[in-house]
Amino acid sequence: MADSPLKPRLIEAMSRHLPPAGATLRVLDLHGRAAALAEMRSDLDIVTVGDPPAWAVEPGCADAVTAYDCAPNAALLRAALDALRPGGRLIIASLAGRPGEALVRALESAGYTRILVEAAAETPAPVGVLMRGEKPHPDEAHPADRVRAAIPEEAPRAGHYVYLLVQQSPNKPVWALQPEELVEWSAAAVAGDAETVLVAFSSLPRAVAFMQPAVVSGRVQGVNKIAKYRWDVVRSWPHPVMLNPTDDLVNTNTLIFLPVDPTAAEAPDE
Repeated sequence: MADSPLKPRLIEAMSRHLPPAGATLRVLDLHGRAAALAEMRSDLDIVTVGDPPAWAVEPGCADAVTAYDCAPNAALLRAALDALRPGGRLIIASLAGRPGEALVRALESAGYTRILVEAAAETPAPVGVLMRGEKPHPDEAHPADRVRAAIPEEAPRAGHYVYLLVQQSPNKPVWALQPEELVEWSAAAVAGDAETVLVAFSSLPRAVAFMQPAVVSGRVQGVNKIAKYRWDVVRSWPHPVMLNPTDDLVNTNTLIFLPVDPTAAEAPDE
């Protein structure tokens, strides 16, 4: 069967979820279907493996396991977890299926942490599914942010918008700025052990509903603006996005702020 014309986009999406490393990453690739990763990253040592559990590899030898166009069956989840080093990642991308809580639970039940399940590509509508999970470190507790929820049904499509909680400096209206003053924006994010995740909302009312009680209680400080960005602009940034987080995010995590480009924002809603 011929590959889908969308395959290069899915392989590119997989490349963005490879674990951070200061040297060459050893990647076990199921049936060699994601071998094109080597064309995108020069720091990969890719080894093709067949169907699990018949992998002739040492336990803990891999930085990542990649599987393109493959279902997350129990044999694959077990074999990958055994082959990965602590902190290593299993990355699965497929045009079949869609994000959902069942996939999150499957990874969690198999022993993975820091789970991400999202649409594999935007065409502009979301298509397929991308799954990522990490092998926990031996002494790792299960952190509160170990699972990032699957994309909700109302998630914005490419060409629609998301809303970010922003600190603007200086905190002045446009008319009060002096010609020499440079406006800088930073958006709220959550710092995890391996990556930093931007916090975003699919509508202005959702952003306000999240922010107001958190500001009143003192759990969120410094936010003085809700900025509107195109979804495809935010998705092009190097940090992943947590969409419509629950209220308990600020109870269990400390928000930090990442620089964002104010000139890329849209005009605010009236």
